[in-house]
Amino acid sequence: MKAIVHDIYGPPEVLRLDEVAQPVAGRGEVLIKVQASSIDPGVWHLTTGRPYLLRAAGFGLQAPKARVRGTDVAGRVEAVGPGVTRFRPGDEVYGSGKGAFAEYACAKEDSLAPKPANLDFEQAAAVPVSACTALQALRDGGRLKSGRRVLVIGASGGVGTFAVQLAKAFGAQVTGVCSTANTDLVRSIGADEVIDYTQEDPTDGAHRYDLVVDTGGNRPLARLRRALTPRGTLVIVGGEGGGTWIGGTHRELGAVLLSPFVGHRLRGLVATQRHSDLALLTELIEAGSVTPVIDRTYPLADVRAAIHHLREGHPRGKIVVRV
Repeated sequence: MKAIVHDIYGPPEVLRLDEVAQPVAGRGEVLIKVQASSIDPGVWHLTTGRPYLLRAAGFGLQAPKARVRGTDVAGRVEAVGPGVTRFRPGDEVYGSGKGAFAEYACAKEDSLAPKPANLDFEQAAAVPVSACTALQALRDGGRLKSGRRVLVIGASGGVGTFAVQLAKAFGAQVTGVCSTANTDLVRSIGADEVIDYTQEDPTDGAHRYDLVVDTGGNRPLARLRRALTPRGTLVIVGGEGGGTWIGGTHRELGAVLLSPFVGHRLRGLVATQRHSDLALLTELIEAGSVTPVIDRTYPLADVRAAIHHLREGHPRGKIVVRV
């Protein structure tokens, strides 16, 4: 089968389209004929092997253990492994798998759900990693309740577009932060207010929020805390800076260490994709409360160009890979 592979860490240019063996579903796994996948910042980090903390976490110290990249997956079930009871061949599914930049990929049964009926495969592929991250940032990290004031920094990005819509679905008052070019988009997906960060500093303390979700960037904790109410919560989802060893995780680590000593709840987030959360997202999507925002779609052979666009183009929503 055709797949995007790499044998060494490096820039996206190390990726290439090649023929590899078709994977086989193991116990508790599902083999999917992939229709679409999508790009998230993790693809760049795992391709380049930076920050080096990722390598130490088990992804391979000298070279990547997994040759095929790609996590988000949408497609049809080709076969099921022993012990799988939720799916059968022919089912249309979406979720998170291994090596989704390929014609076939395997995924654990519990990391999949039936594809929302009102989405095509490309739309569905935009959902799993980013929407689950947004959901867990709001619900689990932020303990969001109806009526609370929420600030979403990076509201026009992959996680941010889902965070705005989910916060509105949960009854919050939502302010989105984005650049001038994306203010109309962020309003269109439900934000009550929009702050153009090129014109106004959302963390200057002029307005305070019960929950701040920072989906990227490198604003220091001290500045982010100025935007919180006295008992407010900050959830940091990724970020940039921090050097080649720990990368953007330096702010998440700092938040965890500082939180016990201040009045604010400061949280980092390591999101997972599981069936129960995907099922909840499916309900919200089919009800019309959440709709994936897609910046553009690339064919499988152009994954390198898709990653470059993610790193350099500040995409509006998600970048999708058509298989």
